[in-house]
Amino acid sequence: MTTIHTFVLIVHVVIGAMIIGLVLVQRGKGAETGAAFGSGASATVFGAKGSANFLSRSTAVLATLFFATSLGLAYLGSERPVAKSVVEQANGPVTPEATPAKGSQAPVPANLPVLPAAPAPGDDAGTGPGG
Repeated sequence: MTTIHTFVLIVHVVIGAMIIGLVLVQRGKGAETGAAFGSGASATVFGAKGSANFLSRSTAVLATLFFATSLGLAYLGSERPVAKSVVEQANGPVTPEATPAKGSQAPVPANLPVLPAAPAPGDDAGTGPGG
């Protein structure tokens, strides 16, 4: 993961947590009936109607930022190079300089045992036991 991908992911999670908090703080539509009978809604910091507008706009702004970071994460996630095989993932991509030329033998690593060469076709030595 790149640094920008990590940063966008952290911002995405923080925005998601803020949206959850804002939605939980907001009052439902049924709470307006209680406010009409003096439930103390006019004693809030934003006034009787001000908190609904502020919280609604804050939620809308955070939702827009959440969608933007979602698109950003999708774009950044699609830019990863895809390895073609498990060997390439372990060893890295094979370069043309590392592959041996046709007809030449590749050098044998020191930690592998050297096996005898296969018999030529028509040679009776390779017929198996009891030959």
